[in-house]
Amino acid sequence: MISSKIKDNLSKSSFIRAMFEEGAKLRKQYGADKVFDFSIGNPDIEPPVIVKEALIKAVMDERPKLHGYMSNAGFADVRASIAARLSKDTGSTVSPENIVMTCGAGGALNVVLKTLLNPGDEVIVLSPYFVEYLFYIDNHGGKSVIVETDHTTFQPDPEKVYKAVNEKTKAIIINSPHNPTGVIYSRAVLEKMAEKLAAREKEFGASICVISDEPYSKIVYDGAQATPVFEIFKNSIIVDSFSKSLSLPGERIGYIAANPAIENIQLLMDGLIFANRTLGFVNAPALFQRILPESLGAVVEVEQYKRRRDMLYDNLIKFGYECIKPEGAC
Repeated sequence: MISSKIKDNLSKSSFIRAMFEEGAKLRKQYGADKVFDFSIGNPDIEPPVIVKEALIKAVMDERPKLHGYMSNAGFADVRASIAARLSKDTGSTVSPENIVMTCGAGGALNVVLKTLLNPGDEVIVLSPYFVEYLFYIDNHGGKSVIVETDHTTFQPDPEKVYKAVNEKTKAIIINSPHNPTGVIYSRAVLEKMAEKLAAREKEFGASICVISDEPYSKIVYDGAQATPVFEIFKNSIIVDSFSKSLSLPGERIGYIAANPAIENIQLLMDGLIFANRTLGFVNAPALFQRILPESLGAVVEVEQYKRRRDMLYDNLIKFGYECIKPEGAC
């Protein structure tokens, strides 16, 4: 009954998700205390107290129509809060009109790709990568082009990216702090990549969008900090969620932010809002939008993740393994 394409994709689907489902079965069979599941990035640290307080406040709010339809882009005051926070973090003046609230970062990526891609357009994906990227690109008629990162540092190779770009290239997805390596892409590497992309844009008379997938942007260690992409890439879009920073993966709350330097940005925003609606998301969950203005300054206890990273890394080195020490992600 199902389509041949979906049937084929099922055989290629994420082993991470498959192991997650297997872990659930094993916990039910043998007991949760006997199964340790490292398959999926499902935070076991509780959301910050301020998040829970804001949620209780939102639930108890008795004003009418709080659970009704809204602008497809999301609540205006929520977008204003996120724009203000991004303006502070990125050094760019981000307008609330440049923000679209989404059903998590996965929803955001699908909205962006649907807005950008024509059938056959290519999207560069840096390997290793979050495996769902390939399915998201395929969802909207695109073709994934895999470019290997440095095998020692996992930093992108700007020259390899340059060689992979052609007249069909529409976008490149970057992810820093990176899943699964924990590497933070250096400013120098990103600046060199920007030079290479700009050269190709000039050569082909086209715009290449840098889509920055940033759910781990607040999970960083040892004073590390990811470089704000708006400072480096003119044609850039941030997709983010609060799944990791506030431990809310099941609530599916995230956003898209477009670089204010993008030409014809209003047309882009109109396209993103249209795609958000027509993909069936319609708008991001109202309840969890309303907790964000009070919670944007909060973050989960990163020190717990750091202790776990240190324990795992130190023991791997002790046992004779060679590996990169993660600078971020969990």
